[in-house]
Amino acid sequence: MNHKSRHSHPADLPYGPKNRQPHFKGLPYRRRIFQRLHIRLTAFCTLVCGAILALMSLACLAFSETEAHESHFADFQINVNMLISHLENQSVISHNWLSQFQADTQFQMDILDNGNKLAYERLNPLHLKESVFASARQAAREDYLILEESISRNSVLSMHAEFEFPLQEERYYASVILIPKKSGVLNIAILHPQARLYESLRLQRLQFAIANLIGILLLGIFFWIFTWRMIRPLIASQQKQAEFIASASHELRSPLTVMLSCLSAMKHASSEEAEQFSQTIAREGKRMSRLIEDMLTLSSTDSLRMTLRRQPVELDTLLLSAYEKFLPLTREKGISLEIVLPDQWVQPCPCDKERMEQVLSILLDNALSYTPPGGSIRLSLQAASDKVTLRIADNGPGIPDSEKKAIFGRFYRCDKAHEDKSHFGLGLCIAWEIIQLHKGKLWAEDTPGGGATFVVVIGV
Repeated sequence: MNHKSRHSHPADLPYGPKNRQPHFKGLPYRRRIFQRLHIRLTAFCTLVCGAILALMSLACLAFSETEAHESHFADFQINVNMLISHLENQSVISHNWLSQFQADTQFQMDILDNGNKLAYERLNPLHLKESVFASARQAAREDYLILEESISRNSVLSMHAEFEFPLQEERYYASVILIPKKSGVLNIAILHPQARLYESLRLQRLQFAIANLIGILLLGIFFWIFTWRMIRPLIASQQKQAEFIASASHELRSPLTVMLSCLSAMKHASSEEAEQFSQTIAREGKRMSRLIEDMLTLSSTDSLRMTLRRQPVELDTLLLSAYEKFLPLTREKGISLEIVLPDQWVQPCPCDKERMEQVLSILLDNALSYTPPGGSIRLSLQAASDKVTLRIADNGPGIPDSEKKAIFGRFYRCDKAHEDKSHFGLGLCIAWEIIQLHKGKLWAEDTPGGGATFVVVIGV
């Protein structure tokens, strides 16, 4: 309840981009626990997202390959239809046109006119054996009923079928065409290798694999950073807890040591001395009671057990009541206490009256502790349409800019020697927690002319 209880140690501050990794001095076991948690979270998130990415990539790859097969086969059918249309309308087969067509389409063609090979075959030797074309013709006969004997002299329509034709490790598109002519039947077997298609598909698969590996690597880097940012508040919380326990133990040990010493000395003390020791024990007991009460208050805020009894409260009346409560104390210390209230009516604020009284008591007690005799404390209230602002200003030594945020931490003291035994460094922290529960703001700023001003803003 003093300037000594301002903000936390650096480990209590929220982590920003410039904050370094929290360091557990003397706590290697906890550090290892969080390191293992960091690694496991990163691995788990990367594995799950990587699996999802891989499944989506496989689905896209399957769709792309299906489209590529259909497109390639459609091109093959278009070229076959072009060949059929040309040969149906020509009474004489042009060897030059066939050579150019074969070069353009990469077709391997075996052409029989009434069972005899054309002279074209001698000019353009086949790269595939005749038995391969015979197998393609046999497949067309059995699977698609492309039968040469079904075409008579009076037939005018061609028959053809296009299909996939596997040959050992290679795959081909095949077409068997029967074109009726005056002199008989023109039997054409066409084979088109799919090597280029599969080479393109293999390249596409490689590209997908590389893209997936890069994606998983980037996911790993992202989750390494992201999970660390998630764990840092846990580390900070653990460190705050350890520091809180250490500070509380220190604060409780001091009065206990005094009480035990007094009890030991009372065994051999006179009645007058025993009375003094008894008073000291009572004083230290009350001090411990205040400390435990403050710690329980903070514990209730941490565990979200502190509940607010909200009701319409006239803050100007509340401030006036705090002024009257502390007026005798300020007069006793020779300090001037004044209050400034707005002339217009102040809209009641929905808040917990008892908790707000506690906040004002903490801030006024804080100002009273740091204002020297002959100084002044000023209470003021400003009202707006959507908020009310309370100010408690003193003209004491003030607060350095480096500690304006730190004063709201637990057991934080500007007085590192702990000379003021009446405060424990918890008051301002409790006030800050209460204002946070009210969805308000509390901060410290400089008083014009010197001193510190605590500002409370509550929404109406």
